[in-house]
Amino acid sequence: IYIMKFKCKDVSETYQWMKTKGVDLCGSVSKDPSGRAHFYFKDLHGNLVEVVPSDNWFRKNNNLTGGVYGCTFGVSDIEKAREVYSDIIGYDEVLYDETGTFDDFAALDGGQKEFRRVLLTHRKPRVGAFSKLLGKSEIELVQVINREPRKVFENRLWGDLGYIHLCFDINGMSELRQRCESKGHPFTCDSSDSFDMGEAAGHFSYIEDSDGTLIEFVETHKVPILKKINWYMDLRKRNPEKALPTWMVRALGFNRVKNV
Repeated sequence: IYIMKFKCKDVSETYQWMKTKGVDLCGSVSKDPSGRAHFYFKDLHGNLVEVVPSDNWFRKNNNLTGGVYGCTFGVSDIEKAREVYSDIIGYDEVLYDETGTFDDFAALDGGQKEFRRVLLTHRKPRVGAFSKLLGKSEIELVQVINREPRKVFENRLWGDLGYIHLCFDINGMSELRQRCESKGHPFTCDSSDSFDMGEAAGHFSYIEDSDGTLIEFVETHKVPILKKINWYMDLRKRNPEKALPTWMVRALGFNRVKNV
């Protein structure tokens, strides 16, 4: 997992705002292979983040940026990688598939090489309790050409500062287990039942893509709506494809821990 994607309302305005804040920007605003404006920056630990435009928002506000919009994976074989990201997870729509050298990669370490880049999204709207909040997303697969790639966590500990896995909110863990097994990517870890995490509970599992990158699936069972009045919801007792009401999702914000 090489780059995390964040969505924004206006790429140029967001870039200028981050510039005034002293963010470690990688180059300037550029265009991806589809002609869409975007830019990259590094967080305090050197991890790459891409800022992309989106009109998919949970609710209107005055913030320039929104939540996580997906990520970029380095892969050794894009067709094999799509067995996981397209066939299992459902990123079945190709927004671009280009091979060459790319101006928007020029400011990134090693970005002057030749690559094949495939940007994926999902045709069907996401469903589930948190679908309104999480919204649409995209995944970019990048395969380096004419060079042997090196894994990001080679000779490092899993859990070092960086992107160690990608997590998906899902419904129907038993059905998903069967699907992953049929596609040759069985669960490598499975909590087997509802795992109590204190204020929340759920069933989680992991698979690996064709390069060993970890993908986590979490089926949420219990979630706190308003902890102050001890209000919790058992999601197993409602339609798994129905989104939580907007007012209820907004109420989850009251559970945030604020810096003091």
